[in-house]
Amino acid sequence: MPGLGASFGRGAATNYQQDMANSDCILFMGSNMAEAQPVGFRWPMEAKERGATLIHVDPRFTRMSAVCDLYVGIRSGSDIGFLGGLVNYVLTDDRWFHEYVLAYTNASTIIEEGFQDAEDLAGLFSGFDQQHESYDSKRGHWGFEKSGSGQAEQDASKHAPQAKSPHDGQGHAMDGSAEAYASPSKDTINAQRDPTLQHPRCIMQILRRHFARYTPEIVSQVCGCKPEEFLRVAELLCTNSGRERTTCIAYALGWTQHTTGVQIIRTAGILQLLLGNVGRPGGGIMALRGHSTIQGATDISTLYDTLPGYLPQPAAHDPAQEDLSSYIADGGMPTGYWANFSKFIVSLLKAWYGDAATPESDFAFSWLPRVEGDYSQLAYFDRMAKGGVKGYFLAGQNPAGGGPNAGLHRAGLRNLEWLVVLDWFETESAVFWKDDPHGPPPSQVGTEVFFIPAAAAQEKEGSLTNTQRLVQWHKKAIDPSGDCRSDAWFFYNLGKRLKQLYASSTDPKDQALLNLTWDYDFDEQPRLPDGTLSRIEGEPDLEKVLMEINGHRLNETDPRTGRPRLLSNYSELKDDGTTACGCWIYSGVFPEPGRNRADERKLTDNPIQPEWGFAWPNNVRVLYNRASADPEGRPWSERKKLVWWDSEKRRWVGLDKPDFELEKPPDYQPAPGAKGMAAIAGTQPFITKADGLGWLYSPGIKDGPLPTHYEPVESPLGNLLYPKHNTNPTVRFFEGPLNQIAHTPTADYPVVATTFRLTEHYLSGPMSRFNSWLNELQPEMFAELSHELAAERGIVHGGWMTIQTARGRIEARAMVTRRLRPFVVEGRVLHQIGLPFHWAFAGESVGGNANDLTALLADVNVSMHESKAFACQVHAGRLEGPAPHPTVPTSPWPTLDPIPDTPASAQPEGRLGHGK
Repeated sequence: MPGLGASFGRGAATNYQQDMANSDCILFMGSNMAEAQPVGFRWPMEAKERGATLIHVDPRFTRMSAVCDLYVGIRSGSDIGFLGGLVNYVLTDDRWFHEYVLAYTNASTIIEEGFQDAEDLAGLFSGFDQQHESYDSKRGHWGFEKSGSGQAEQDASKHAPQAKSPHDGQGHAMDGSAEAYASPSKDTINAQRDPTLQHPRCIMQILRRHFARYTPEIVSQVCGCKPEEFLRVAELLCTNSGRERTTCIAYALGWTQHTTGVQIIRTAGILQLLLGNVGRPGGGIMALRGHSTIQGATDISTLYDTLPGYLPQPAAHDPAQEDLSSYIADGGMPTGYWANFSKFIVSLLKAWYGDAATPESDFAFSWLPRVEGDYSQLAYFDRMAKGGVKGYFLAGQNPAGGGPNAGLHRAGLRNLEWLVVLDWFETESAVFWKDDPHGPPPSQVGTEVFFIPAAAAQEKEGSLTNTQRLVQWHKKAIDPSGDCRSDAWFFYNLGKRLKQLYASSTDPKDQALLNLTWDYDFDEQPRLPDGTLSRIEGEPDLEKVLMEINGHRLNETDPRTGRPRLLSNYSELKDDGTTACGCWIYSGVFPEPGRNRADERKLTDNPIQPEWGFAWPNNVRVLYNRASADPEGRPWSERKKLVWWDSEKRRWVGLDKPDFELEKPPDYQPAPGAKGMAAIAGTQPFITKADGLGWLYSPGIKDGPLPTHYEPVESPLGNLLYPKHNTNPTVRFFEGPLNQIAHTPTADYPVVATTFRLTEHYLSGPMSRFNSWLNELQPEMFAELSHELAAERGIVHGGWMTIQTARGRIEARAMVTRRLRPFVVEGRVLHQIGLPFHWAFAGESVGGNANDLTALLADVNVSMHESKAFACQVHAGRLEGPAPHPTVPTSPWPTLDPIPDTPASAQPEGRLGHGK
């Protein structure tokens, strides 16, 4: 999220998937959309039918590559080198969208004197603390020079990183206002600017110098592609960007799962701002989320360091967050939409604590849990493996099979006293204590495991928020069988039992629980679609939860319900205790009784389909769409019109809901000293940034204000651009006997491995490997490798091979294929293999686990691991010892008779056999 947020203001996909059909060119990098998001891929294919050019840049030639117009192979971990070359091409060939960049980006902003770029310091930015392996942005002079003073303001030291641990909570820093957390100054409105872009310290000039060495020749040497292949991509992107044409960039886990992942995405953000593709139809950056509600999980939020709506979780022992007023002063922004920070947090506290949240009680702010350590998954399981955790709840996750360095995750689970697993099947995380082929005997595992059978999607209702911020409601079809229950049922009833258990307590520390609003019971027993009453007792009414998330005006009663009136959108929020809202960005999803906009399914003549589901914020489908019009408010072109200023109506109108103040004219200029949205001019589309501009340079990213090429932590190569600094200097390590790292470069592990996903399986396989039909389609773990590498190692197609890293070894069937080829990098041949990450030791189909090979390494911004590039060695043959066996029998077919009204190609072919 910081990669997008720091560039544009919100950590989410800028456009919607259907809008990809409006693209003139789509660059897919770090994405295999055709296989990983096959339903959504219909829209890029529609764009292709309309004449768009589809480009795939990836280490592997895949089914995605096969349907694109151009494929370019690059080695895994070299993405910033390739994208940096594109930025340099755009700048040196003067192909940037001048009017757009000058009006809508911070290209003209001048950086504080004393800042030194990675180009000046051989791979490091100024302000690097060698002892703590982190940056101090204030000491490094990363900030914006204050207009009229000759230097940046120095009175905001409490906001510099040294006031907090570099791994503390981030909150809405992750959603684009990172400057509030890490920048030397919040005052970006008054930053000094040079509209001629000639000042040597203006961002445009710094950008030019930073990427000047990323020439086609250097890109070829770093990435392994040919210069002419790179130039073809660069020319296609430039030709298909501008007033009349737009290019979209799409990425997925192939970018995020790197120790430079945030900066890879930042480079794409810089490129799209320079080309003028943000906020426009067919443009933007599509962050393809792999799960049905991974976007919603961060929105509401399941992250340890954020509250719903990307509010920061208060930090323990932080004087800047001791009480509500200091927390607001620390987290809020003086200008832009985040100036409403106090309204967001007070309304959240009212939603959670109801009548107990009063001005006299500081709106119960003291009851919010404080973050006093790193509770991200990698750090937490490292602590667990060292005996530092007592118990764990695990819902809808399978770390024993799907966590990076899954062996360490299993060791952590073996150290627990108790573990609660909610799932459909007995996954690796439920049976690690008895079925782990590399684990100790069950008698030596002291963990008490409670397995709670979970309801399937069809057996529960609720909302999903997908990759384009679209909140969609799904209805319950049938009751879950037996003792299966929904996750909502489990946690709702757990909460009710805890409140009953502590009901008589007067201990101050229990009051947060006792005063928590927890009243989501159905008014009457719900009915199933067939009209019968549900047999499940205690199921919460999730529409009541959604209404709480939407928010209420507490001082007004709706005569239709006798309850507080629902908010129509987040502009109604107050900080005086008269509004309650569980997540401000979702406000408007349930604006009146009986109108659940997430459940709307109306198709209209508007191709944006504004009445199909609800997209946050405020049902905007293309974020920052004010940028689809020129500074005067006119569409850049008739072909690419989206929203525009209607001078007769004196308001913004268009196909999409304007992501801007509706009645703010293009010629509006703020008065000196203006605050909040009054400080945002009519020509500044990025309203959640403090200056209303898209950021080419961002001082809020913890590993540098500009992207820089570093090698993966495990790489057979040195850093061609910065030989003194091979890897990202801020990478977090969790070294120990269970997490050995092959520090680079090492001859022991000369081959690069990357993980990938198959259409036929899902994540680590907790659902798909218990499904006989899917197992028929992809029955066994395999590894992709080139003919050249296979010949070197004596590996034959269809035979067995072993893959070894510093963490462990697995065996797999060999798929010798032209889809992978050797790369020539710095004059030497570099081999790469591909590993699907869907197999482990539980289920009907079992096999070697690619995640047993990966490492615990963490990007400093979001604690993301590096599973897309790590070093390994490969050999022909199998591992010694017995092979793993299925933990459950193959599901029997209910009948072998043909399925009626089903074509022969879709009929089941039989049952999967084992042991062959």
